[in-house]
Amino acid sequence: MKPETLGFFEKVYEVARLVPYGRVTSYGAIAKYLGAAKSARIVGYAMNGSGGKDVPAHRVVNRKGLLTGKHHFDGTNLMQQLLENEGIEVVDNQIQNLASVFWDPAKELK
Repeated sequence: MKPETLGFFEKVYEVARLVPYGRVTSYGAIAKYLGAAKSARIVGYAMNGSGGKDVPAHRVVNRKGLLTGKHHFDGTNLMQQLLENEGIEVVDNQIQNLASVFWDPAKELK
């Protein structure tokens, strides 16, 4: 992996650590905030590799609220369980009422 990619991953982790308890954001929202709007997939790769880095990766979902990264968590439903423990409703691997729990770093981190 290129050194600049590792630097980008660290920036992604910094933003993900700021997502408040009981809220979620998207891969694309983090990418856009970091000035790399077309890099949502790279943000996803960063989340996949975030294990052991004290990053609340369960709070980062796709733009439709789908738990697309759930297979990177131990157990079959750990991502959903972590979200539900924070009061977020998940049905069929999708966050319900996404707009009410969505945290946009571009708006929140001015």
